[in-house]
Amino acid sequence: MYTIATLEALRGRLNLAEGDRGSDDELRRALQEASHLIELATGRRYCPRVATLMAPPDRTAPGSLLLPDDLLELHGVRDEGGALNLADLRLLPGDDDQPASVLQLRPGLSFRLGQNGESFVSVSGVWGWHDRWTTAWRASGDKVRDSALSATAATITVEDCDGLDEDGARPRFQVGQTLRIASEYLRVTAIDRAANQLTVLRGVDGSRAAAHAINTAIATYAPAPAIRDLCLRYAELMAQSAGPLELESASLRRMRRLTA
Repeated sequence: MYTIATLEALRGRLNLAEGDRGSDDELRRALQEASHLIELATGRRYCPRVATLMAPPDRTAPGSLLLPDDLLELHGVRDEGGALNLADLRLLPGDDDQPASVLQLRPGLSFRLGQNGESFVSVSGVWGWHDRWTTAWRASGDKVRDSALSATAATITVEDCDGLDEDGARPRFQVGQTLRIASEYLRVTAIDRAANQLTVLRGVDGSRAAAHAINTAIATYAPAPAIRDLCLRYAELMAQSAGPLELESASLRRMRRLTA
């Protein structure tokens, strides 16, 4: 499971020294539990995933589709008649930074239904929630080094694990981060800082593992700051207390996804 915030961010919040690693496993579990509970409470996912989801057309408005999840990028749509022209579609709200909840055909068009009238439309894209999606992927300042990366390699050699990223933050790579190389998503599970090597899970969150050429740029995913900070706060409470954690906060209620 991924975590909304990284292990290094939680260690920094707890002011742990670099050599003090005895509690790392406990902190990872706290981050995973906090991430799970936040997503469960809000009905949203805060790390992007590539997927094709099915949705029934609105019978009262045959040119409109209520999306089954938050949609960040639209890649393709198919109904009973086949693939639709993306130029005939628009997302609502029409804001590149905000996830869409409704898909509409241009006036005069309708989604095609099956003969029995029971039909679903498939929507392919990147799903998840972010309040600044156009800047969610940050340039790490690093790239695939030394040799081409095969589609099955579990380690990546980079130039400087501890270097500054494009925002001047250090270290640029952290355990728990989601990376993007071309169209593949990867997750960092361990870091060898002496060797400048990342241990990663390949093709995560619905993406496909692929080979990448030397010097291919590596981007890092930055979750929405408010959600990341909320995850860190809950993980800190979990790490410091064995008691139950109450998550019905005003922040979570405002973030809860509404469905029809």
